[in-house]
Amino acid sequence: MRFKIQTLNNISIKGLERLPRERFEVASEINNPDAILVRSADMHKLALPDSLRAVGRAGAGTNNIPVEALSKKGIPVFNAPGANANAVKELVLAGMFLAARNITQAWSFAKAQQGDDHAIDVAVEKGKKNFVGFELPGRTLGVIGLGAIGVEVANTALHLGMKVLGYDPQITVQRAWQLSSSVEQALSLDDLFVRSDVISVHVPLTPDTRGLVNEARLKLMRKNGVILNFARAPIVDEKAIVSALDDGRLQGYVCDFPTNATKDHPKIVTLPHLGASTNEAEDNCAVMVADTVKDYLENGNIKNSVNFPEMVLPRAPKTSRICIANSNVPNMVGQISTALAGASLNIAELLNKSKGEYAYTLIDTDGAVDNSVLDKVRAISGVLAARVI
Repeated sequence: MRFKIQTLNNISIKGLERLPRERFEVASEINNPDAILVRSADMHKLALPDSLRAVGRAGAGTNNIPVEALSKKGIPVFNAPGANANAVKELVLAGMFLAARNITQAWSFAKAQQGDDHAIDVAVEKGKKNFVGFELPGRTLGVIGLGAIGVEVANTALHLGMKVLGYDPQITVQRAWQLSSSVEQALSLDDLFVRSDVISVHVPLTPDTRGLVNEARLKLMRKNGVILNFARAPIVDEKAIVSALDDGRLQGYVCDFPTNATKDHPKIVTLPHLGASTNEAEDNCAVMVADTVKDYLENGNIKNSVNFPEMVLPRAPKTSRICIANSNVPNMVGQISTALAGASLNIAELLNKSKGEYAYTLIDTDGAVDNSVLDKVRAISGVLAARVI
């Protein structure tokens, strides 16, 4: 079988090379795609073709993708968690140095000097006192969110001589293994704000994280602190940040999301969403998402999906594989098994997992599964999508 892949943005050639041309047709303009690969293109107003089986985001965030609408159709959305972690980590650290030493403000001051070299030298010596900063060793960094990026930021800050607090009640076992044992667990967000000189946020934008950095929490923070936001703009309350900077409680704010409220403020450094903008990160994200989409289309396995559970089942030899996305409701497996038994199909392997409101089932059967059986499975109330490989 040959699959059709539509690209909505320029996807790194290193990622596209993972899709062999003899089995995959890849183009920006294509009819009836089996999958869509996207970076930043907004899919919310895009008509979803009936042929669509998967969406792959060559990056971490999925705000530009209608995840819930796709979930209801049984379509997994894949992303590339951790593929851009080093790129973002390096920019976070750069932002911390910029803020600690008032580098952008000092640079602007130096560029504004006029006159001969002697006049500039005199002005610089007189003005440099306005840009006194602080050194990182001995300071405390609070990291909110210990996913791939947060863990790398925390571990690297330790090597810079900083004390590091971490807060993430949903940290995974994988990330916990990667996190240095020297990172201290904050008891709560308020506890982290009270004890931190610098705070960096690394959480997705959700109703719970919107405005996470707010006026009340900023008042808890040590004087002359710094906030770093390379996650999502609304996680930080801009009005509260500006107020804290204006009254001298905060020293600096560095973010990747310029707005009219922040871009011209003398104590704020705004960058044009550079977090994952490296050649290496774009390659890594494209390779990861191409591999996961390929495995899903060819084998039905799910890895790195934001809306369906992790599901990897080795193929049993001489079997047919049924891939079923369904609502997470009781007796789904029983009804599916009954439909297969009615067609005299023996189940060689079965795996079922759930994630929130949705579940996914992989079944390997001895013998071929014809369209009539597949239609019976699709007719079961709660089944969102089903196909045979």
